[in-house]
Amino acid sequence: MNRKAQREAALQFLLDRIDYERARNVPYRRQEFKLERMRELLDRLDNPQRRLVVVHVAGTKGKGSTAAMIGAVLTAAGYRTGVFTSPHLDRLEERMAMDGRPCSADELIELVDRIRPAVEAMDHGAAAADSDEIGPTYFELVTAMALLHFARQKVDAAVLEVGLGGRLDSTNVCRPRVSVITSVSFDHTRQLGNALGSIAREKAGIVKPGVPVVSGVTEEEPREVIRRICRRRGCRLVELGVDFDFDYHPPRHLEQAPATGRLDFHGIADGVASHKDVSLGLLGRHQAANAAVALATLAELERAGWKITEQSVRAGLAELVWPARVEVLARRPAIVLDAAHNLASINALLRVLDESFSVNRRLLIFAATEEKDLRGMLSCVLRGFDEVIFTRYLNNPRAVRPERLETLAAEFGGRSHRVFGEPAAAWDAIRRLAVPEDLICVTGSFFIAAEMRHLLVGMTKDELNAE
Repeated sequence: MNRKAQREAALQFLLDRIDYERARNVPYRRQEFKLERMRELLDRLDNPQRRLVVVHVAGTKGKGSTAAMIGAVLTAAGYRTGVFTSPHLDRLEERMAMDGRPCSADELIELVDRIRPAVEAMDHGAAAADSDEIGPTYFELVTAMALLHFARQKVDAAVLEVGLGGRLDSTNVCRPRVSVITSVSFDHTRQLGNALGSIAREKAGIVKPGVPVVSGVTEEEPREVIRRICRRRGCRLVELGVDFDFDYHPPRHLEQAPATGRLDFHGIADGVASHKDVSLGLLGRHQAANAAVALATLAELERAGWKITEQSVRAGLAELVWPARVEVLARRPAIVLDAAHNLASINALLRVLDESFSVNRRLLIFAATEEKDLRGMLSCVLRGFDEVIFTRYLNNPRAVRPERLETLAAEFGGRSHRVFGEPAAAWDAIRRLAVPEDLICVTGSFFIAAEMRHLLVGMTKDELNAE
């Protein structure tokens, strides 16, 4: 069997598992989400997580970007760093990156071969037990593979992004050096609760006794929940707006030429150094907030003896490339791709467009996922764009039908909107509408961002530009 066939077989082994990233309705019960199963899997793999120095990152939004920023600065500082994030845009290997490089296809094949006997043994045990038992899920296997990969590579640090929630997430089997909660807002409310306090309790499920916590949460209700949990567990808590803060200076006129935003980071607490006029590779005030949380986290590592220079901070934050996060693919017309998938992230995207682009019209391709706040997101995008086209992504059954999006949009009155069943057709339609002075944006889901990016990055400049 050649390498391509081996990789496809390895991927199929994983895809045959229960995959809640693709499930229409995601449960959040101990039957499906329970750490005992993850711990058993890791026991069978000789507990690679115990050989890792971990930074554990949870949050409603910004956790992937924050994890990537922490990893980029640590790599720039000379530390061998693994970063585990989810989901992936193009290839599964992206989820487990070493110093910014995804693991190779050969490494992926080896990792699946390594975990296969343990998984088959657990499947056999689950089948022999009562009917409520299930074997390891897709995300549990990928998490275990990442931990195994990082341990094999003898990383100095492993930065782990939580998948869903925190308390019952499969990454929550480690004892981290620092725990991070980037933000708390409304998302996955069916699983995590419909109040910010209950969502905060789930996120703060990653807090371990005596382990310092860095929080970017500023709303009073979830902030107080996190404070209580940290006091109860004897954790040093470092908070945005209390122990550190930031100012952001956005770039202007990005439809004309590339530019970066600038960050002033203010360390207020003892041991938190300030950084002035730092260039950010990622756009937006929300990314500046993520960068501030990342810098406060790095300051906690410095307190523990890690050496992180001013030069490594500047290089890591300036050079980081994190696709589908207000990613500018072209300029005449401006083409922006963003993975915003909840109300808070849609608002963050609109703020970037207001601050950093001066265009004639704003045109949107929008697709979304079941169980999201569709009306909330639509109320924002219908006000923020001159033309909206609805479509759906094709690689995941959780996609909302575009006809349903159009029906919901009609509740807000005004104009009708065009509907296309496939992203390529939506792109062809919006491309015919756009002139060089316009902006085209694609957003609403990580999955539509992934599919559209795959379509667009293969196009020539002539195919993207109006001139």
